[in-house]
Amino acid sequence: MFYEIFKAKDLINLDGGKFERKVLMENGNSSLNIIALKKEEIIDTHTSVEDTAVYVLDGEIELHFEAEKFKLDKGEFLMFKKDKEHKVLALKDSKFLLIKI
Repeated sequence: MFYEIFKAKDLINLDGGKFERKVLMENGNSSLNIIALKKEEIIDTHTSVEDTAVYVLDGEIELHFEAEKFKLDKGEFLMFKKDKEHKVLALKDSKFLLIKI
């Protein structure tokens, strides 16, 4: 996997169902993941044990925190601290990178 060039959005697809996740790299609690969600699919409320960045490769998602929500379009990213309870809603069929450090 190292020393290869990839098109990130082509590493995963939505053909098989609503939610797909692929771990690209992992070291302890740190990881690089690519996630695909169908429109209106929700990743229920959860908490990350590491600081996190979400980068949208394709589509549009909303991240919901306690009293705030953030809409992210293709090419946008959001960073947040660990232990922040949140959920994800796909506003369109979407693919995004999830980076936990």
